[in-house]
Formats: sequence, structure tokens, C-alpha cells
Amino acid sequence: MGRVLIWLRNNVDGLVALVLAVVVGALAVLDLLQPDTVNAATLLVLGLLAGTLLRDRHLSAKALRDASSVQLLYGPEIGHAHTLARRGTEQWIFKGGTGTYIRAVTLPSCVENARREQRPLRMQMEILDPTNEQLCKTYAQFRTSLVPEADRTGEQWTTDRTRKESYATVLAACWFRQRFTFLTIDIGLSSVMTTFRWDLSSSVVIVTTQDNPNTPALMFEKDKPYYRDLNRELVASFKQTRQVPLSRSEDLTLSDEPTVEQARDLFDRLDLELPAAYTDREVADIVRRALQPRNPY
Repeated sequence: MGRVLIWLRNNVDGLVALVLAVVVGALAVLDLLQPDTVNAATLLVLGLLAGTLLRDRHLSAKALRDASSVQLLYGPEIGHAHTLARRGTEQWIFKGGTGTYIRAVTLPSCVENARREQRPLRMQMEILDPTNEQLCKTYAQFRTSLVPEADRTGEQWTTDRTRKESYATVLAACWFRQRFTFLTIDIGLSSVMTTFRWDLSSSVVIVTTQDNPNTPALMFEKDKPYYRDLNRELVASFKQTRQVPLSRSEDLTLSDEPTVEQARDLFDRLDLELPAAYTDREVADIVRRALQPRNPY
């Protein structure tokens, strides 16, 4: 019964036109209607049919617009879409693993574009909490379960690498922040792992899976459905993270090649305790990852 009512509601104009045409046709055959009445009824039926066609055309156009609001990106198209998204953007919101690609490509590129165009830039990053060893272990197991061998950086994913990559992202953010006055960066440390990478610029949102080249990325443009919803999702997710007080690093000057002592001092100020087992060599490795990152893609 419910399906019948729904069908009637969606097709009432066409049904009325059909019934009216049948009734008028039958009466005309029986010579029970004047010619003028038949002509008027015919015009009414044609009007109803025209309205039905216009409605269907509108619904079809809307369905087409909604379908085109999500674009599938394959292979090299993903990198090209990121390149276009970085051009002229005034904001970048990221949510993912350790921010390796952000550190290697997105952050320096966005800063360079903003500096060249002399405009402010705001960045928000949500990465894994490096002080949460179990979380970093879970993430490393996830990555190695997909790609057991070394990735394009030449390294395998381990708990230690995961922690260092997240520490390096924080250090890189502070380093760039000191060198570009109009750069605002917020970093949130998540206690939950995500299997997706989210990148939102002023024009698009790009959602990709991690370490699965066979899965296409999804791109949502700003003026089409879902951009605002995904933006809201990223903001809500960030508010649930442990946010890093980057302002505490303002009194600490990081040199062009930060020293081990500067790195240790920075993490102490930010309440990001380094593992007790980390020697100066381990801390130097974090500095290298921060300022000489390798593009994993």
C-alpha cells in the first residue's frame, strides 16, 4: 500500500492527464461533448503533459549534477589534483596518518605559494599521537599488512618509524611557522587510526586510501554537494584531538639545521615526551625526516 501511495504522489500529474484524456476521448466518441469542450480538454491534457516533461527534465538535470559532484581520480590524476588544489589556496586541512606527504610536498609547496603571492595561509593537521605507542604499533601493522616490503622511501613501516614520522611533522610545522609570519598552523594528535587520507583546500576535498594504488581517490568540489559536509566532519574530528600548543615554541629559535638540543627542547616545551630510549642519533633522525623528507608517493 505504501509503495502505491508513493507512486501516486510521484506520478499524479501524468495520471491525471491520462485519466482526463481517456474520459474526454470516450465522451467525444459518444458525441456527449461539444467540440469547444473537447478542444479545451485537449489543451489541458497537453499542458499537464508539458508540466510532467519539465519536471522530469529538472529531476534528471539534478541527478546529473549530483552524480558529477564526486569525481574519481586514478593514478597520476591524484597527484595532479593535489597540485591544482595547492595553487592559490588559503587553507589546507589534513587528516591522516603521520603527515609524511604533507611534510614532503604539501606544506613547503603551500608556504612557497603563499609567500610568493604575499597572502596568509592557514593549515590544520590531524596526525597520530606519537606518544601513544600502541596506536603507532597498530598503524604500522596496518601499513605492513597492505605492503609488507619497503615503500618508495626505502623503509618499511614499524612502530618506531611511525612515531618518528609524527614527531617530524610537528617539528616541521614549527620550523616553517618561524620562517613565514603569515602561516598559522594547528596540529591535533589523534588517538584513533584512520585508513583514509583527507586533504581539504579552498577549492576541493580529496579523499584517498593509504597504500592502495588500485583504489581511486574521491574529489569533491567546493560549489557542489559534500564539500561543506566533509569540511564540518574534519573540524569536528579535530576538536576531539589533543591539540599541540605550538605557541610555546615561539621563544625557541630553530636554526636552519636544528640541533639535537633544539629538537629536545622543542618537544619538552610542547609536552611531547620523547621515548626514554631515544639517543641523540634517534633525535637527529627525526630532524632529518622533518626537513629532508622523502615523498612516499
